[in-house]
Amino acid sequence: MGDSKMVNYIKEVIENMPIEWLNLTTHRLDIYNEKLAKTQFLEQFENLFNSNNSELSALSKLPTAFDYIRLGHPLSCILEWGLAKSNSLNPDNVISFSSKTTPILAILRKNVLDNKRTQIIHTGDLPGFFDVEIVKRVYGYKFDLKKINIGEELPAYNGSTIFISEQDKTDNIDFIPNVDFFINFYTNIGSILFVNGKHNENYIQDIQHVRRRETIAMTPANAHIILKKLIDKSFNNDKKDNIEINKKQVLGLIKDITGSNTKALVASSGLSIQYAILMGLIHDALEEHKGKNIKIIVPPNCYGGTNDQARRVAACISNVEVLDLPVDGGNDMVKSIDVVLDKIAKEDAVPYIIAEIPTNPRVEVPDLLKLKSVLSKVRKTATNKTAIAPVFILDQTFCPNVTFLGEGEILSTIRTISFASGSKFPSGGLCTAGYCIGNKNTEALIEKIEKHLRLCDNEATDLQMEILTKQLPSMKQRIHNAYKNTREFVNFINTTLPEAKINFVSEELAKEGFTPSVFSLDLPTKGNTEEEKEAYKRVLNLKLINLMISEIPDQSKYCVSYGQLKGCYWTIPATSTQGTTKEGDKDYIIRAALSPNLDLERHKKIFLNFVKEI
Repeated sequence: MGDSKMVNYIKEVIENMPIEWLNLTTHRLDIYNEKLAKTQFLEQFENLFNSNNSELSALSKLPTAFDYIRLGHPLSCILEWGLAKSNSLNPDNVISFSSKTTPILAILRKNVLDNKRTQIIHTGDLPGFFDVEIVKRVYGYKFDLKKINIGEELPAYNGSTIFISEQDKTDNIDFIPNVDFFINFYTNIGSILFVNGKHNENYIQDIQHVRRRETIAMTPANAHIILKKLIDKSFNNDKKDNIEINKKQVLGLIKDITGSNTKALVASSGLSIQYAILMGLIHDALEEHKGKNIKIIVPPNCYGGTNDQARRVAACISNVEVLDLPVDGGNDMVKSIDVVLDKIAKEDAVPYIIAEIPTNPRVEVPDLLKLKSVLSKVRKTATNKTAIAPVFILDQTFCPNVTFLGEGEILSTIRTISFASGSKFPSGGLCTAGYCIGNKNTEALIEKIEKHLRLCDNEATDLQMEILTKQLPSMKQRIHNAYKNTREFVNFINTTLPEAKINFVSEELAKEGFTPSVFSLDLPTKGNTEEEKEAYKRVLNLKLINLMISEIPDQSKYCVSYGQLKGCYWTIPATSTQGTTKEGDKDYIIRAALSPNLDLERHKKIFLNFVKEI
């Protein structure tokens, strides 16, 4: 990095930065403007740079760069800003990834949808995990591959040209004429993509969205390492202690927690593992059920990332379609699954069901015996042949302590894969790494899923594994303690505001092991029309949340978080977790999540004041 002023400033920032920049996975949404993600942070950061202000107090006042570090964070933004400045680019044109493969896949995805050619140029060997045949056959991406000698000129190409470099460069990039996208690989850290030329800026939003839905940004710890290399070229980060020991311990802990003695996989995030699951299952269907259509069945109001990811996969593969599965708000999951599986059976298609138990945000648990019966039911095609049995993909993020898969458990005989988001209870909010595990009936599927997890270079980082070794052993106790706080708060709300509708598990379900620490709150409303009632309720939602945050700022946050180590988290699913969900399926209610460690009496007192005001 040639600009000494900038290098010195970044050095001071790294020395003075808030510790939260390194160890928080989620931030307050009340100081976050999604439309200005990254931009607002960098504008104010550059103002500090111009005034040479790197004081902790000033850095702490910067607005949130992204609401969740999977999407980006202050350190990734500063890294991208510094590299952009060094190479006379707009910071939007520099995008960091924890994965080496995903930036390539992001460009291929846009070009296949735009019917545009792509060539990938490389000088050394391609990474062993980048399986060209699978990327073309399973993902449906088309591209030309060309190995060149260093310094060799490239002729013009009618399409996009991607150049891959494995030089670990941390300053000026050697831009080659006729190259549209430069991707720098960093050993054990990730990659950085440089979008070259104004004519390619229309790719940026699409690439960012792939990073949002199918992988994660370069982690804060790894962005921190690259920034240190920018400051000091001699800096070396060779820490490799206990990597295999940590991995073995984490995989063993997941087996113990889930009760399944099969192979577990750990990814860089919940959506990373979910993407591997989907692509692994599609790969299996292409081989085991040649020529048949594939149906991904998803609740329309579930977490927006799940919903959006499934639809994005279907958009790229001609024989894959997404079907809605109504599960919440008066809809019964079991009945919905029965109806949709009957329909798919008649079409002789391959059914993959994604569902959350308990559901989000209504916190509902289906009748598990009926669920087992419906999933086990032998169905017939239109020609009276035995239909293909479903694979049940179970999102257990709300209750990762419930054992569904082990010998004798409710879903042990049905092809079921369970997964959980790691930023919730598994890590207590200290990292994003997610995991999956199946029962004995899914061992062949898990092998396919692992292949795609590696192909996408989305396995958990070494630090994420280290964090999980420390956090997973206490997970069940933390879940128990957080549930106790939540039950007490729910009972208090029922007493002080009986007109409110609360969605939470029953005492009976809790005895069966379903002990989430999240509930949804439908506040009482008033008005002469449905529109007036809805408008009044939405104002009331924000009034309660803002009151909690302003009165208990050290504990209450406007945030999508869940399973954190301390505090209380408030959000409105329709404007956060359901961001890409169709408007008619959104839930304009409050979702609250309590931790094992918070001042419950203080929260009760503030809620009582709220009730008195309305």
